[in-house]
Amino acid sequence: MKSTGIVRKVDELGRVVIPIELRRTLGIEQKDSLEIYVDDDKIILKKHIPSMTCSMTGEVSNDNVSLMDGKLILSSKGADRLVKEIKEHFKK
Repeated sequence: MKSTGIVRKVDELGRVVIPIELRRTLGIEQKDSLEIYVDDDKIILKKHIPSMTCSMTGEVSNDNVSLMDGKLILSSKGADRLVKEIKEHFKK
């Protein structure tokens, strides 16, 4: 685990502010959901990604397809984009 050197206090309602630099680096936007994990004496926050989120477009839909034992989720737009990128890559 890498230290950022940033220290924040917990307010009276139990809130902690995540600095904008970290949110930008981690792609955390306003209203994004975070998952909370506990590992011994550590609290771990992770950006929540719904299970049927397209790996290419970020589109969430129950119509998306799960491939490679759930490691790759694709929407139709995401599949088209992936095929295009694969073709471009292997033209070289």
